[in-house]
Amino acid sequence: MTADTAAAETSGSGDVGGDEDQLEDADDRHPLFGLAVFVGGLSFGFGLAYSHMAQPEVVLSFLQLVDLGLLFVMFGASAVVAVAVGVLSRSGRRAPLTGDFYGRRIRSMDSNVVVGGGVFGVGWGLSGICPGAAYASVGIGNYLMLYGVAGMLAGAYLQGVWRSRGTGELVDQALADD
Repeated sequence: MTADTAAAETSGSGDVGGDEDQLEDADDRHPLFGLAVFVGGLSFGFGLAYSHMAQPEVVLSFLQLVDLGLLFVMFGASAVVAVAVGVLSRSGRRAPLTGDFYGRRIRSMDSNVVVGGGVFGVGWGLSGICPGAAYASVGIGNYLMLYGVAGMLAGAYLQGVWRSRGTGELVDQALADD
């Protein structure tokens, strides 16, 4: 157990960050954790399909400020999550499947966040769909979206290769020098 994890357990804040903690905790997860993630993803996909957000035409019309229905979907989801996180983080309880305290992790803004956000935004604008909705779109029969899914998988792979070579540290240093 690291000092950060011990401090988070005693304080109940759950403000633990770092990839090392995630790797350590991955082996200690409850056997039903994978099933819970699968059911959560499945319900998310059904929600996207039901709200028509798995259709690129709907998303593009939102981005062009023609149809603002996506705004109501996002605000509704944000309100539900805000209430749930607020209540659970103040409860002092632990998540049943992970044993972690409820709360947010504090992570620093670095080049990975900036570049990743930019790539995500450009990809969303060009394809009219975000990664989660792309999978849901394939699920409702939009098989042309498989090209976008292949692009996402290739991008994730390339990002992993780029990060494993330490290139991200060079970009962080260049940004810090400016």
